[in-house]
Amino acid sequence: MSTVTPRAPAPCPCGAARPRPANRAASFALNASILAALLAASSAPTPLYPLYQDRWQLSALTVTVVFSAYALALLMTLLTTGTLSDRLGRRPVLVAALILEAVAMVLLASADGAAVLIAARVLQGVATGAATSAAGAALLDLDDPLRPGRAALTNSIAPVAGMAAGVLAATLLVRLAPAPTVTVYALLAAGFAVQAIAVLCTAETARPRRGAPRPPRPRLGVPPRARRALLTAGTGVVAIWALGGFYSSLGPALVRLVAPGGPRAAGGMVFFTLSATAALTVWALRHTAPAVAATGGSLAVVPAAALTLSGLHGAGLPAVYGGAALAGAAFGAVSQGALRMTLASLDERDRAATLAAYYVLSYLSMSLPAIAAGAATEHYGLRGTSHVYAVAAALLAVAAGAALAATRRTASPTAGGHSR
Repeated sequence: MSTVTPRAPAPCPCGAARPRPANRAASFALNASILAALLAASSAPTPLYPLYQDRWQLSALTVTVVFSAYALALLMTLLTTGTLSDRLGRRPVLVAALILEAVAMVLLASADGAAVLIAARVLQGVATGAATSAAGAALLDLDDPLRPGRAALTNSIAPVAGMAAGVLAATLLVRLAPAPTVTVYALLAAGFAVQAIAVLCTAETARPRRGAPRPPRPRLGVPPRARRALLTAGTGVVAIWALGGFYSSLGPALVRLVAPGGPRAAGGMVFFTLSATAALTVWALRHTAPAVAATGGSLAVVPAAALTLSGLHGAGLPAVYGGAALAGAAFGAVSQGALRMTLASLDERDRAATLAAYYVLSYLSMSLPAIAAGAATEHYGLRGTSHVYAVAAALLAVAAGAALAATRRTASPTAGGHSR
């Protein structure tokens, strides 16, 4: 992984200048925390969906629209502004995005119906789309030559760890807080405001390009080497993110279908199981060759789907949770393998754009199938929809495993570096 010697930025309110080693470590930790917090905010509504459904009589389709509004807004933002931090610098993009994210949290806390909820999620998607590629690229800028691959590993583990933390915190607040639909977002808004101030006190890590900013337009630019890696692992990325979208949007409804008398918290905890297992898998496989990890993760989708479906045929909640755990292991293995393959040896100017392309593929895979599943649930029921969804994800995963295995036989896998 190439390293970057950052330029001295303009003075900031806290007097930050060229990053020293200690400041470099602090900046790295800050950007990792931003990625985690953004994804925590994205998953926090999952345990709250049953509350919204009961309070406003929302259908399964409306829930998936609320869920997917965020992902689709994020997609459009990545397509139009994913490379913005390569041109303007990481700091200004991150500060603006974090302030916008805090505003979205305030809007979510004050939501009084599905329309406001959707609007807030759209705003959140715009902020997250602008911030994720900038924060991820900043991590690559700050990669330590003595610990090669640490930035790619952090880009893999921070989002899934954040999703797990967001679901867990929201689930606990549903049980313990007097107003969980307000408290969780108020805490997140305060956190994003603090992070925005902290970013102002760090040094710029990129070399902003000269010239007038171009008007935003849909565009993805990925260098050929990264493009080949992303295409090779792309089917597996589609399969695992589609599965993640199902558990995030319809997981609580699936739990209520399998165990109608179960505790309310069980619905949110099924997605926590997936995301927490994914984070642990990313860490456990950090020394595994990326193509091997992606291949194994793709093939793990098949038993994950089968185990989840067995919960609908008498095996109950243990099978659903077991399927979620296996799906999380698949998610962690494929996502970190695909990212390490894609991010290997990127030039500084291509970092944000390549990360944007990866996230576009990921969130497109998460949102569109989830919307289709919500619509299908209205007509065919959750049970039938779950069967079709699981089989489709399994078939995609098998195709991905075959493609990755064929690539490994014909060429050496691209190594993203190992973390020590």
